[in-house]
This record gives sequence, C-alpha cells and structure tokens, in this order.
Amino acid sequence: MSNPVLVLASTSPYRRELLTRLGIPFEVAAPDINETPLAGEGPADTALRLAQEKARVLAYRYPGALIIGSDQVATLDDLQIGKPGNHERAVAQLQLMRGRTVIFHTALALYDGRNDSMQVKDVQTEVDFRQLSDEFIEAYLRQEQPYNCAGSAKSEGLGIVLMSAMRGTDPNALIGLPLIELVSMLQHAGFRIL
Repeated sequence: MSNPVLVLASTSPYRRELLTRLGIPFEVAAPDINETPLAGEGPADTALRLAQEKARVLAYRYPGALIIGSDQVATLDDLQIGKPGNHERAVAQLQLMRGRTVIFHTALALYDGRNDSMQVKDVQTEVDFRQLSDEFIEAYLRQEQPYNCAGSAKSEGLGIVLMSAMRGTDPNALIGLPLIELVSMLQHAGFRIL
C-alpha cells in the first residue's frame, strides 16, 4: 500500500530543510492564517493552536493527505517572545534574554485527511543565554540578521554563540520542526518512512 501525499504547511526554509533530512517525498504549501496570539492565551497554547490551524487550513487543497503544521513560541517570565521582525525588536529581545533561561515551545501537528484526525505535541527546549554585552548583541545581529526567528536566535547558525546550554528531547525542535516526534506521528498514521 502506498503512502498518502505528505504536505509541509510552512513557508520556513528551515522546516523544509529539516524535513528533507528524512529522505521522504513531500510537497510544500503556504498556510494563510493569522498568527496573532489570542488574548489570555499562553505560549504553549498559541503554538499548538497555530500548528493545528496551519495543517487544517490546507486540507481542502490536499484531500486525503497527511499535512504537517508547526509553530514556535519562545517564553520568558510568561511573556511570549515571537519573531522580532526588525533590528530594534531583536536588540530588545536579546537584552531581555541575556543571562536567563528561555523556554521554546515548538508545536507539531499532523493532520490526517483520510479520517479527519489530528495528532499534536508541544516539544519544549530550555535554552540558557550567555550574559551578552550590547556590543556583542549588535555584532551578532549585523552578521546573522535573525529577524524571522522566534527569540532572534538561530541555533543552526551563528546564534549558537548566544547560548551556554540547551535541554530538550530533540535538537531539531529548536530549529523549528521536531523530527523525532514527527517520525512517531507518521508511523502512528501508517506512513512508511523506510
């Protein structure tokens, strides 16, 4: 029996590169959703809701497919730290996070269009940030320009120099797609990887 079509509901080049590591065929489609957190919504809840919305919004275009949605929200002192979008906000984020521990919630959703079911998981990664000087933050941002990454820190790039430690179950989660959990979800859905 052949696998259903697999779709990555994301415009992220990082998620696409991660999924490519599994060596399985997949399509990529941009989910058109509003990613604004809801009033009173916690960081994990925001990430989980958005991951599910990303997967479900493409169901009409890909009937019978398995659709992967993922979203990431960083949190510090119960504050959501999203993508900075520009240099000034990135400076403020890194100044707030220096010398502190930030929890990154990487939500994963796998929608199965064959039976209208959804598997979801919040994969958390704790990251300890170094005590960063303002000059170091400026130099890092000028070189890396991580304005589309939650918390302004790309661990797969130069952002690793900002961190003194990380704790979690999947190093891929911090980059944006928890592959270990995704493999479990795909297998549970009957998708053959090898």
